[in-house]
Amino acid sequence: MITLFKTLAFASLSAICVLPSARAAVERETFEVFVEIPTAQFYVLPVDPMLVHREQTLDYNPISAQLSPLRAQFDVKNISGSIGARLDAEPFLYNGKDRIDLRVTFNQQVLGLASTEVVSSADAAPGKRVALEIAAIKPADEYAPGNYYGTVHMVFDAIAPGVN
Repeated sequence: MITLFKTLAFASLSAICVLPSARAAVERETFEVFVEIPTAQFYVLPVDPMLVHREQTLDYNPISAQLSPLRAQFDVKNISGSIGARLDAEPFLYNGKDRIDLRVTFNQQVLGLASTEVVSSADAAPGKRVALEIAAIKPADEYAPGNYYGTVHMVFDAIAPGVN
């Protein structure tokens, strides 16, 4: 019994001596935190809020000579009608010499410079999750080598019932 007591006392003393040195190692992490809380009446928000805050890549597959599309999900809602969308400018990628045109679809509706209904009143009122796809339109010949950049500007409108 005394041996057991000595063993427990030694183990407790060892643990006390080790703990202070373990506390000397400190790691700290810093996070920037933000939130966007939309109105309850109308919103069109990417599910991944960083989608619009970082550059997106269309990956090139050298075997198939294809560019992968960008796909993302959006949460949408309009309690007072449907949702319309349009492009603010023609979407394309450019390397300073060559251009790759892009096709933008939102909720399976191809977007152009004129506004089109992308979510019906029936779907918009309770809210819905819909898909965005930005895909390259392959030229008649192959893609020209280079680093391409571009911007896609989309505009979303709350459309009141009976307004077209």
